[in-house]
Amino acid sequence: MKKIFLFIALTAMFAVSCTESLEKYPLDKLSETTLFSSTSGLSAFSNTFYTILPSASSYENAALCCLDAADNYFKNKRLDAITGNRIPAPNGTGEWSSWGTLRDINTLLADLYLCEDKAVAAQYEGLARFFRAYFYFEKVRRFGNVPWYDAPLGSDDESLYKTQDDRKLVIDNVIADLDCAIEQLSKTKSVYTITSWTALALKSRVCLFEGTFEKYHGIDQANATRLLGLCADASALFMKESGYSLYTTGAPDHDYFDLFTANNYGGSNTTTEVILARNYSSTYGTMHRLHACLLTSGEGATGMNRKAVASYLMKDGSRFTDKADWEKMQFADELKDRDPRLAQSIRYPGYHRIGNEKQIAPDLNNCVSGYQPTKFLMTEDKDVHGQSDVDLILFRAGEILLNYAEAKAELGTITQDDLDITINALRKRAGIADAGKLTLDVTADPFLTDPKWGGYTHVTDPVILEIRRERLCELNQEGFRYFDLMRWKEGQALCAPLYGMYFPGPGEYDLDQNGSVDVCLYTTDKPSTSAPVVLKIDEEIFLSDGESGMIEKFKNSDPAVWDENRDYLYPLPLQELRLNGSNLVQNPGWDDGKGTN
Repeated sequence: MKKIFLFIALTAMFAVSCTESLEKYPLDKLSETTLFSSTSGLSAFSNTFYTILPSASSYENAALCCLDAADNYFKNKRLDAITGNRIPAPNGTGEWSSWGTLRDINTLLADLYLCEDKAVAAQYEGLARFFRAYFYFEKVRRFGNVPWYDAPLGSDDESLYKTQDDRKLVIDNVIADLDCAIEQLSKTKSVYTITSWTALALKSRVCLFEGTFEKYHGIDQANATRLLGLCADASALFMKESGYSLYTTGAPDHDYFDLFTANNYGGSNTTTEVILARNYSSTYGTMHRLHACLLTSGEGATGMNRKAVASYLMKDGSRFTDKADWEKMQFADELKDRDPRLAQSIRYPGYHRIGNEKQIAPDLNNCVSGYQPTKFLMTEDKDVHGQSDVDLILFRAGEILLNYAEAKAELGTITQDDLDITINALRKRAGIADAGKLTLDVTADPFLTDPKWGGYTHVTDPVILEIRRERLCELNQEGFRYFDLMRWKEGQALCAPLYGMYFPGPGEYDLDQNGSVDVCLYTTDKPSTSAPVVLKIDEEIFLSDGESGMIEKFKNSDPAVWDENRDYLYPLPLQELRLNGSNLVQNPGWDDGKGTN
């Protein structure tokens, strides 16, 4: 039951995990001395730190049920960042909140001297410093400069009213915290608790993010190079010494899908790849609504963008977008002989749910693009709102391979061996033929830089472009894409049209090629049809070329808005500026609450 304890309230943890302490000290008489001098007290207090990690509810609320929201997936409302209506929050809720957790972390670090067992104290120092690093990384990638605190503060402490510290100082402190955590945490694998390997994986992630952010935003090229080197070193160490590897049974037609449909990674052989996961269990009532989010229009009708669909290679490694008239290919044809990960991420011809052999087609009533996500979907009994208990992966080895390859490519030091142990290992697990291996002499794919599709504007290196392609396909729907675009300074990609599957005109369509009609499109009078989905063009469905073309949900909507001088950072809440207006500085371009920007 230990894995369940990570995500419940502190008082409940005392009730189940600190029997020894409870027998000696009533809860209403616990002091810092009694709390931090015992292993059980340290365990109970630090378990609450896990609540700052992403959960199903935070994914659902932030990304509206697709675990990603950028240029790869969309729903029936635009991403808030590109509506032109995003404003600073009135108070300190949301992304700026959870500073109380930081105070708890710093309190534990300040009081560890009370623990006489120095080995235990060192372990909990490593744990607390991991969470402080995680806390600050999340703040920096949203807000940039933030105030750094490494000690608990009282309500009258002047430091509460300090200005933001430079992001370089904060990230250097984050790396120092992670180095401590790597050294002091256990190297024994544990899928639901933080280990030395989790800290090493986070260091890889942090250094890649900040290194590329500083490079592409022109902040400090020398520091960017240093950070990318640290990412490459951390990733290489992980790959060499951790013992984690890509999960594979030699069955590329379902290995990728299976990786994301475990409801107990602790008892699954997928833990060869899974470094840290968030555990959910119907037995203990810890569930979420992810199934309903991916299957219903009321939760956003999430669909994959055709840009993402087109990014997947053919199974033989050739480019799909090199095919003649690929933009006018209909659903069944465009999915033939593709990278098997695509068919394991959306409903495809022949798709059926786990435990049910009935073939089902994409449901255009509940999917804005027709490319309906299937990643994370388990058996149908989990579809009821709030009844999903699939575990959510927070760190896995596949990401580390991608981090290493990208860092080395950005440094200009990548070798063919580097590509073979990273990108090509991922492609091999996916089932792409040996002929599809990425090589150093690859030519640039024009699709990846095409402005029509929101292509990349700040890079032309064909190897980097291919690594970015691989990152999109491998990590699709796992929550990386938005911040990838932010660090690459590619926010403009969010303003490109969002497309769905192609229809040549009104008529009946058998999307999954099983002999029955799945959708009927019409223009004037509603026809008699057996199709379960019937949609009127230009009223219930919009096509890019009028009565034909790709689904274009926002065709008649106001254009997307992205401010290159403002939108890479979130705004500080106005309440925080009012409380500390003389020191806190609003991020550039945002309302500071004083009538100026």
